[in-house]
Amino acid sequence: MDAYLEEELYDLITYCIQNPDALDYDTKENRIKEIGHELFSDGGVDALENMYFSIEHRIREEISKDAKPYRSLWNGISNEWNY
Repeated sequence: MDAYLEEELYDLITYCIQNPDALDYDTKENRIKEIGHELFSDGGVDALENMYFSIEHRIREEISKDAKPYRSLWNGISNEWNY
């Protein structure tokens, strides 16, 4: 499941970074939030940290952009996750 979610999350964040004015931007952000909830329910904050670490590095290496601003979409899932 994690590999599938990682690919989906990568695609969603990349899309949002590259298309900030897209009509479906909010839909994409909502799915990013849902993925955070799925990860948390499966593996807690460690799962969130591990996934986001991987995504951040992939996006930086593959499209030379910063994914850090999207970390805050997972705020509120846990008190331990606050960006």
